Amino acid sequence: MTTPDLPINTPLPQGLSPEKRNLLEKHLSLVLEANKAINLTRISTLQDALLLHIEDSLSGLFELNKAPIGHYADLGTGAGYPGIPLSIVSGRRVLLVDSLQKKAAVLDSIIEELGLKSQVNTYAGRIEKLARERRGEFSVLTARALSSLPSLLELASPLLCLSGHMICFKAKLSDTELENALLLEAKLGMRMISDREFLLSDEATVRRILVFEKTAQAKIELPRKEGLAQKNPFLL
Repeated sequence: MTTPDLPINTPLPQGLSPEKRNLLEKHLSLVLEANKAINLTRISTLQDALLLHIEDSLSGLFELNKAPIGHYADLGTGAGYPGIPLSIVSGRRVLLVDSLQKKAAVLDSIIEELGLKSQVNTYAGRIEKLARERRGEFSVLTARALSSLPSLLELASPLLCLSGHMICFKAKLSDTELENALLLEAKLGMRMISDREFLLSDEATVRRILVFEKTAQAKIELPRKEGLAQKNPFLL
């Protein structure tokens, strides 16, 4: 498949090599092409995709670089954002996790087209299933537009090793959602260690990245039955 050049005019990390820049462009082009056949993303225009996929994904590079070395997984990855751009720029290997087999199959094809099979892999299945198979193996997780903070902390806790980081990308975050997450920290063995709010380069789109560290084993048995973390989050 041939991909047109996509003139990225959004802020990128300084010193980014032409090779990595080309991979970011090619990934986006392949996603937009595949999106015509399968719903990978609701974003369909190039201008919006440059801002809301590439720039938004790479806005978490600072937090990823501060996370412990070790296994990295991107939860609810969808079209591979933020996992693929963060892997390309940071050089970290990543496991892209999505519950839909069809999406994972498309991602596998995109990864092969990008020549990233040694660096990027996929997992088709529920996050809870992955936690049973690879409990405590991950040093860092990312999640963008996946679920509420309380649900994300519950899903992350059994996957993370001690001192591992959960990096949460949020567009809108209510005081109530944050308060509920903070009230669950002791139960889930998690603790918020950073909270950064900023604007993307359009100077209008607000983003917030929160990082939670795994500080202890959860006081309850996790993971729960698949889907409960999102459908029936813990009540206090």
